[in-house]
Amino acid sequence: MKYEITVTKTTAPKQKPTDEKSLGFGRIFTDHMFLMDYSDKEGWHNGRIVPFGMIPTHPASTVFHYGAEIFEGMKAYRTANGDIQLFRPMENVKRFNNSAARLCLPQLDEEGCLNAISTLVELEKDWVPHSEGTSLYIRPFMYGNDPHLGVHAVANATFAIICSPVGAYYKEGINPVKIAIEEEDVRAVRGGTGYAKCGGNYAASLRAGQKAEQNGFTQVLWLDGVERKYIEEVGSMNVMFKLGETIVTPALTGSVLPGITRKSCIDLLKAWGYTVEERLFSVDELIAAAENGTLKEAWGTGTAAVVSPIGKLYYNGVTHVVTDNQIGALTQKLYDELTSIQWGKKEDVFGWTYKVCNG
Repeated sequence: MKYEITVTKTTAPKQKPTDEKSLGFGRIFTDHMFLMDYSDKEGWHNGRIVPFGMIPTHPASTVFHYGAEIFEGMKAYRTANGDIQLFRPMENVKRFNNSAARLCLPQLDEEGCLNAISTLVELEKDWVPHSEGTSLYIRPFMYGNDPHLGVHAVANATFAIICSPVGAYYKEGINPVKIAIEEEDVRAVRGGTGYAKCGGNYAASLRAGQKAEQNGFTQVLWLDGVERKYIEEVGSMNVMFKLGETIVTPALTGSVLPGITRKSCIDLLKAWGYTVEERLFSVDELIAAAENGTLKEAWGTGTAAVVSPIGKLYYNGVTHVVTDNQIGALTQKLYDELTSIQWGKKEDVFGWTYKVCNG
């Protein structure tokens, strides 16, 4: 089903960025946004694209008091011939609904959700940048806005989509980053909301991330919240390690986000003949591999940065250098393959891309 969408175009379009190399990440926003309302009596209704601006919200809304909120992150890419395409967008839509179920937020029709995203991106296609490595970041989100206090399942909600032309997520770009293994704070626990993409998970990560940054690190490597033993994620990304010729990545045990880039990397690695192990992977095993030389490469995976090589790991007062603090050959191959598919430079034999419109 397609949600009915009305379009009100802005009468004051903003000037588009002229220096695409200085876009940064998430600082500039396009002319329009998508909004749609939900009530338990009417279901989803009043789908609309309107000029980008503030969203009036009742001060007692559940999003403010009880964290009833979820979001997604995806990108639109401009191909060499100017066409605009998405990368595995239905995976994002399905994960969005899984997150909604965990936070007791209403479900969206999958095709209707994808149509809303595509309709907004097509309207904003001139905002999709042209330069190498740039894209239009798309942020769908949903929040509860019941106008009264009291802990309860959401009866009223808003679904929204905003867009932002972006460059590299990390200032280092594709260069190796320095990571500290976090030993105090935890990001999530099994049975909690770790597998959902909700704001509370990220808020819980900020203190450790700030401490790491103050000490000269790019991000933290999270350990599990029960035994403080098993590796889970790196910053806001999934993480992978090359041990000899085997690829190891933490299993999706309920406290790790099921990343779409993670899934795509696994698909590519298996297609290339690598053995990929999704399992519990302890920090002790990681450090032992770093010390005995079997740790060949390490990298994070995520929509924002695609892949981010790890050049240094800090743990218990010791810094372990990975791949001579250079990007590894396999990490580089994954980055090149994924971005070539995303930007339409290479044939998409997996059927991952979704064309939105002509340029």
